[in-house]
Amino acid sequence: MSNDRNPQAQQMGDESMVRNLAYQADAIWPQERMLFDRYGLSGAVRILDLGCGTGEITRRLADRYPQATLLGIDILDSNLAFARRDSAAYGDRIHYRQGDAFALDSADEEFDLVVCRHMSQAVPNFAQVLAEITRVLTGGGWLHLLSEDYGMLHMPAHARDPDRFWNENAIAFLHRIGCDGRIGRHSPPLLEAAGYRDIAMDYITVDTLRVTRPTFAGILKAWRDGYSTSLAQASGRSVEEVIADFDTMIEAIETPPAYAVWHVPVVSGRSQGRSCASGRATSALLRGP
Repeated sequence: MSNDRNPQAQQMGDESMVRNLAYQADAIWPQERMLFDRYGLSGAVRILDLGCGTGEITRRLADRYPQATLLGIDILDSNLAFARRDSAAYGDRIHYRQGDAFALDSADEEFDLVVCRHMSQAVPNFAQVLAEITRVLTGGGWLHLLSEDYGMLHMPAHARDPDRFWNENAIAFLHRIGCDGRIGRHSPPLLEAAGYRDIAMDYITVDTLRVTRPTFAGILKAWRDGYSTSLAQASGRSVEEVIADFDTMIEAIETPPAYAVWHVPVVSGRSQGRSCASGRATSALLRGP
């Protein structure tokens, strides 16, 4: 994948991302795993974990679907090295491959379930990736899409305004590199336009009541360590100021009884198959604006 398609390659390849993926999995999966009951899948299903990172969720999916075969795809070989190392016990049930989400090296209608987590905000023009996901999903197959939205983090407000921080730093940085920092709220219409049915939007509540404070704080510490310089450049602030904002939020998360919450959007939908989706797109073109 070119840098145009992977503008966060530097940040994603930083060691902080390994920590981040582990903390996010610990914080999110206990609530998220119940959502998979909706899909009604069992037996020898074929699952694609797109943007699998270090395989934190690939392995959890293998446990959730004990007869499934899974393919994890990530752009970074460094992530896949961790994934392969830590997934050895699963044998031939899990395979990992370096790949480009914009041009998947997979056959049409190859997978019954595609899981794509924490990736939609990291690439420009996610609709193109969604078209590839739709191509490799079977007719009636499910997409499980966790789309981050940086307008959905809420921390205690003190002298430093956390709402301004996320909007004027994180969302501004993503906009500058052609990515959508509000992709969570924009995801259901993308699935609708791509012809999905049975679309649902759920929210995982990562907060200081449901998640341990060290785990929640660990997510922000990893973001701080991996992104402070880039956020400072995008906002025109000093790195020290950005770090101070992160540290204020981290202190609040770590210190009872302060309350903080991150609402994590998860949108799901059932594919109608490539031919149906193509027909819908063609009809829209014929109708015109």
